[in-house]
Amino acid sequence: MYLLDTDVLIDIQRGHEPAISWFSSLTDVPSVPGFVVMELVQDSQNTQQVRKALQLVAPLPVIWATEVDCARALSDFTTYHLSNSLGLLDALIAASAVGRGLTLCTFNVKHYRVVPNLVMAQPYAR
Repeated sequence: MYLLDTDVLIDIQRGHEPAISWFSSLTDVPSVPGFVVMELVQDSQNTQQVRKALQLVAPLPVIWATEVDCARALSDFTTYHLSNSLGLLDALIAASAVGRGLTLCTFNVKHYRVVPNLVMAQPYAR
């Protein structure tokens, strides 16, 4: 099962054909971290863009980090923030994926690659 990162949803939102084709081909509905929804809202410039972002994720299950996920994220963030530029939200998103045994669909491999036990996929050509 897949967990979608912000960059994948932005590609879909912008109409990037490979992203739309890949998403349309899925047989299982992917999940989206609540933190990713918040990033989409944060990047919006007006209420129309907020509405579009929320419409995009409305059919998807939104998942949140558990307490165990948060502890894992804190450990990973502490260990890898300075050495590998692991961001706070990236640590939480990765920990959510690891905690649920989900594959994180992302192109942000540079930051995520240091997270132990994280399975990632770049789902289409950019």
